[in-house]
Amino acid sequence: CVPDFKQSLPSFREELDVLIQEQMKKGGSSSNLWALRQLADYMASHGSAAALTASPSNTGMMMVTPINDLHGLEPSGMVKGERLMRCKLASVHRLLDLYGWAQLSHTCLTLRVSKEQEHFLVLPDGLAYGEVTASSLVKVNILGEVVERGSTTLGIDLDSFSLHSAIYSTRPDVRCLLHLHTPATAAVSAMKYGLLPLSHEALLVGEVAYYNYNGLMEDEEDRVALQKSLGPTCKVLVLRNHGVVALGDSVEEAFYTIYHIQAACQIQVSALCSAGGEQNLIMLDRSVHKPNAAGTVGWAGSTFGPLTKSRLGEHEFEALMRTLDNLGYRTGYAYRFPVLLERSRTRREVEVPATVHSFQFEEEGVHPLPRQHPYAQRQQQEKTRWLNTPNSYLRVNQDQASPGHQRTTWLKTEEMQQGSGAIKIENSNQFVPLFTNPQEVLETRNKPETPNPFNQLTDKELEEYRKEVQRKAEGQTDGK
Repeated sequence: CVPDFKQSLPSFREELDVLIQEQMKKGGSSSNLWALRQLADYMASHGSAAALTASPSNTGMMMVTPINDLHGLEPSGMVKGERLMRCKLASVHRLLDLYGWAQLSHTCLTLRVSKEQEHFLVLPDGLAYGEVTASSLVKVNILGEVVERGSTTLGIDLDSFSLHSAIYSTRPDVRCLLHLHTPATAAVSAMKYGLLPLSHEALLVGEVAYYNYNGLMEDEEDRVALQKSLGPTCKVLVLRNHGVVALGDSVEEAFYTIYHIQAACQIQVSALCSAGGEQNLIMLDRSVHKPNAAGTVGWAGSTFGPLTKSRLGEHEFEALMRTLDNLGYRTGYAYRFPVLLERSRTRREVEVPATVHSFQFEEEGVHPLPRQHPYAQRQQQEKTRWLNTPNSYLRVNQDQASPGHQRTTWLKTEEMQQGSGAIKIENSNQFVPLFTNPQEVLETRNKPETPNPFNQLTDKELEEYRKEVQRKAEGQTDGK
């Protein structure tokens, strides 16, 4: 029973998440929603296992804590979009922990939340990268003073944040800073020639700036020297003997840059160890070798049609977020690009069945009229229009000049002043009152007509009757 229960945990957790989303849309009671949330968090932290494949020492199975632990409405202390920013920065901490790049206090990741108030999100001092959640991040101002402590009671490392504060003050366009101090990046930062153009990854990072960092940024002279070294557009800063800092307009761009810096440093260290020196290596010419950054549209765009525009590193970051979500981390990331193409829906795929059906009762002896051909329908419509035209015509035989010849023509009679309009007559039952019994209509139609009383009179009697009626009519006219 235990293996079956473990296999059913992911599906049960998915059904639980769907139930929570439905309750939130319906506006359910807070107590029930809170209970479901507690159960979902318990399942995510105790029922999901993540495989750490970053290094051989990390291989195995372990339980993870969900990243997005912010539920309900945003607190009053959060600005617009801060929830997503917290989830992104916490997810980057988890990624660095999975890749084995977390070097305790030597690594520092920060994110600018608001440019107007100059607030930043920082990892609390003493919290491991594998423990970081969205609510545990601390919000500080440009001076390092705590604005919102988060869900922990820990403070921040002011010495590490002083460097980030100086960079943010120098570069207002920067939103995210990732400081990496792995053995490969620390080794390259200790080399006199710095980062060499040995690989495709080294060319992707672009312009590189160097700064002699002594561990503190207290003096104004140090800040001025940092500003001169960094410049207005550089996105990579190599701290001599102290690792590398990646600057980005977004979390996605900063992680994209730091990932390729780490790869370029590993390639350079391995190449120098194998070749025995810089003179034995082949350098790439930056003016000739121009790599295409992620998100650019080249020949593939002209072949397969226009691609969706994205920011630098956004596709790669979303792929990593999907990986974390599949492992049970619950990143809370808002995806912009769907993985699967949505199939166009047909009319047969009805979500809501019809509640009213079209039907009619069949009367005995009454058969429905067969459907007419479109050509026959047009003929019937033309005939109806001719019979209901407001103009009346009279057939007249006109004598010709030559004897014995006549010409038949249709002459238009004078139009009569009528107060009513033409009525379109299409079937014999048009003037039958509504809700009349069809059987009664049939009996009335088939009933034999009464004989005409004038049919029994002779022509002489009819002529006398006509003269009498005419005489009475003339007498009434004279009397008036």
